[in-house]
Amino acid sequence: MQLDSHAIADLPSQKRAAFVNSVTGFKSANLVGTATTEGATNLAIMSSVVHLGSHPPLVALIIRPGGEERHTLANMLATGCFTINHVNTTMIEAAHQTAARYPQQISEFDATGLTPEWHEDFPAPMVGEAYIKLGLQLREHQALEINGTHLVIGEIVKALFPESGLMTDGSLNLSACDTVALTGLDTYHEGLPVKRMAYAKPDLPPRQAQLMVKSPICAA
Repeated sequence: MQLDSHAIADLPSQKRAAFVNSVTGFKSANLVGTATTEGATNLAIMSSVVHLGSHPPLVALIIRPGGEERHTLANMLATGCFTINHVNTTMIEAAHQTAARYPQQISEFDATGLTPEWHEDFPAPMVGEAYIKLGLQLREHQALEINGTHLVIGEIVKALFPESGLMTDGSLNLSACDTVALTGLDTYHEGLPVKRMAYAKPDLPPRQAQLMVKSPICAA
């Protein structure tokens, strides 16, 4: 089957959204936590978080267009900080429910039963049920003219994770930490490793490195 730009444009809007959201492959499933300047909390599931660089440690995410109902973006711009919290298998239902458009006066934490976790030196809430959680300072915001979305770039200034999930090479064993992936808008997947490859070099053939085997779920 093949679709060109005209065929994609002619798809019913819901089917087009489902197709384009899934055709890009597996994505990260994260809860983005923010607060107003008065401390009222907000939580939203997002699948657009990507790595931009490690020095400084930058990540980017795309926030869909919208006006006053985009409470996450408004809070980011007002306070200059936000959190990113990996979704795990124990919190899928609650995490997914944060996509509902609650009015601003209702916190998604309260609506879903998730726990806001505060740290004295950081003014945005993390998710208590998450095993991997990051605190970020806003470094750049761009409104994209092409489709009205917003590009947000943050620097990781705080990282909380189970010590048992940290591997000797510095990477995190996301499978052992029960981090899930997302396809489309509504399908969640366990991240089971298949093969780990050694660093690629032009004078050596592809080599397999030690495979990360999933261990029991990390405890924070």
